[in-house]
Amino acid sequence: MLAWLGGLFVVGVVLGVAGFATAYALVDVPDPNELADAQTSTVYYSDGTTPIGTFAEVNRQDVDIEQVPEVVQHAVLAAEDRSFYENRGVSPTGIVRALWSNVSDGTQQGGSTITQQYVKNYYLSSEQTYTRKLKEFFIALKIDQQQTKAETLEDYLNTVYFGRSAYGIQAAAQAYFGVDVEQLNASQGALLAAVLKAPSNYDPHNDAEAAAQRVDYVLDGMVEEGWLTAEERAAAGLPETVEDTDDNELAGPEGYLLDTVKRELTGSTVGLTEEEVERGGLSIVTTFDAQAQAAAVEAVQDQLPDELPEGFHAALSAIDPATGGVVAMYGGADYLERQRNSVTQDTAQAGSTFKPFTLVAALEEGTSLRSTYSGASPMTVDGWKVSNFGGSSYGRINLLTATANSVNTVYAQLNEEVGPEATREVAIRAGYPADTAGLADEDTTISNVLGTASPHPIDVTQAYATFAAQGVRTQWHTIVSVTDADGTRTYTASPAQERVFSEDVMADATYAMQQVVQQGSGRYARNLGRPAAGKTGTSSSNKSAWFAGYTPQLAASVALYQSGPNGEAQSLDLGGGEVTGGSYPVRIWTDFMEAALEGTEEQDFPDPAYVGSSRGSSSSSSRSSSGSSSTATRSSSPTATPSPTSTETASPTESASPTGTATATSTSSPSATATSRPTTAGPSATSSSSDGDAEEESEGAAAREEEDAAATAAPSAAAAQ
Repeated sequence: MLAWLGGLFVVGVVLGVAGFATAYALVDVPDPNELADAQTSTVYYSDGTTPIGTFAEVNRQDVDIEQVPEVVQHAVLAAEDRSFYENRGVSPTGIVRALWSNVSDGTQQGGSTITQQYVKNYYLSSEQTYTRKLKEFFIALKIDQQQTKAETLEDYLNTVYFGRSAYGIQAAAQAYFGVDVEQLNASQGALLAAVLKAPSNYDPHNDAEAAAQRVDYVLDGMVEEGWLTAEERAAAGLPETVEDTDDNELAGPEGYLLDTVKRELTGSTVGLTEEEVERGGLSIVTTFDAQAQAAAVEAVQDQLPDELPEGFHAALSAIDPATGGVVAMYGGADYLERQRNSVTQDTAQAGSTFKPFTLVAALEEGTSLRSTYSGASPMTVDGWKVSNFGGSSYGRINLLTATANSVNTVYAQLNEEVGPEATREVAIRAGYPADTAGLADEDTTISNVLGTASPHPIDVTQAYATFAAQGVRTQWHTIVSVTDADGTRTYTASPAQERVFSEDVMADATYAMQQVVQQGSGRYARNLGRPAAGKTGTSSSNKSAWFAGYTPQLAASVALYQSGPNGEAQSLDLGGGEVTGGSYPVRIWTDFMEAALEGTEEQDFPDPAYVGSSRGSSSSSSRSSSGSSSTATRSSSPTATPSPTSTETASPTESASPTGTATATSTSSPSATATSRPTTAGPSATSSSSDGDAEEESEGAAAREEEDAAATAAPSAAAAQ
């Protein structure tokens, strides 16, 4: 009581005694707000007229306080207002603390009692203003005088939002447990109380660990207040069974779009509350393109086998490089089956999709695409033994050839020259978050060039969108605008945009990645029939397979990965041969891009700038190749022609892959002569098919790269080296 009076005195001092009395007299208890007539918010594709789905209108059924078990009432009080029976409807000290925080550091603090929350929900709104806070304060004082605590708690429990479109304790009991409120036990009541703070964050289907921690907080608070015995506490915890969400609006692949949009709406960028999204009558225009989204779903479904192993996941996302808008997203087959988006929430080792970051770092330091390196395998670089895919060896090859064929040993040497820290820094500039798993400073070793980091698939797409935009990074987003029920535009996207790479460096990097499509491990993408650049990626033991690529108008990535019962990464197994980046991923990517870009004008990339020069000695470090010691140097010759040639037989179903001699020469520059991977070692190249993968895995490298024409033409066929 003394603490409460002291806090009230503080508020009186802030307002002045006369001002306090006047404000109290002038503020009347208003009529209830429009909660019962709440309107549905609708989410649209980028055309602003085609709906993706809706965020459900109010689901609410009032109950009497006697119907709510006492243990459930106490759980709510333990979570939201432990002094409920003692306070006078407000917490003056809490409000002063919140006001001070707002003024001093700009943060929005709460400080509300259950009575104040009820007043906000039932009489006012969720706007974050001092005026609303003061009205809430005085109305709560009057409400506490006009009705009993039981009446206030009943009103609160019937109006508060529990997530899952459920307003009120009865709707929540049905949504989470499929029972009426009278049947709730202590554990179930604790979970419902736990989600009140942030329904999406503490829904166990979204984050079981966070939900368990919050439930423990509630139950421990009940013990502290004498509302639960130690024995009862020991028997309680996170409920073992929680109903799946059954909102049909979220069924199928489109559910992932709606969930992503809702997260952006309630995140820091837009800043709405879940209640405002659910019942605000909003019109939300997204960046998703209906044609591209349909293409994404169709490409994944058409190219993958009908029967997929348990734990198999596919992720496809596409970004408009000019705007940063996500135009398509395949986060899973059915959101109701798995409430985790494979594009934005899962991670997988990037494999050789990471190599372009090392290439960009080298170009920025003045290295030329004409520079040549030994492509022998195996090779020890700075104490790290690295092998090419299948143990294949090459002669001296330039960076165009090394990129086209994803030659690990060349890129290991290149990463030693530029430094793995520079590679890491380029990845972050391109769009990888600095806290990406495996990208921390302590993880920065020379092997990072092979993709030891595990990004979210959307991060890979973001980075390649930066390449497509010729060095301008625009933050990815899914919302174009938000309009309220009155037709007033309340939000318009303005994503952060920054030039992070020079145009010349990007022109050369793009030209190198065009060779991957034209004559390298991703040449199935030639079927697109328009200029394209990209990179395949296959991680250690085939635990993930990627193709990331772009045209001038659109960037997209496809990732396949597989997890075990406990979430551990497993080798991909689709019933045939090895699953590599040049098999299913590039086929899905090509089918998607062809349909998504249908009707758009074909555009060309900028011509290569040929930055830098072919310097002499590349490194003074000693490297052993196939058991012998050698010093790697760059050739000063303007023409870098690899020694070996190969004969590859393409599948008869693969019309885009050449048959016969597969030595391909770039006509754009005399320095860009490239060949495909050898099947038979020539005089200057040795081949070993027995030890390459094992050696890479023993060193902890992430990528065993990849793919020849046979694997590209037939996903079920083993790679022929």
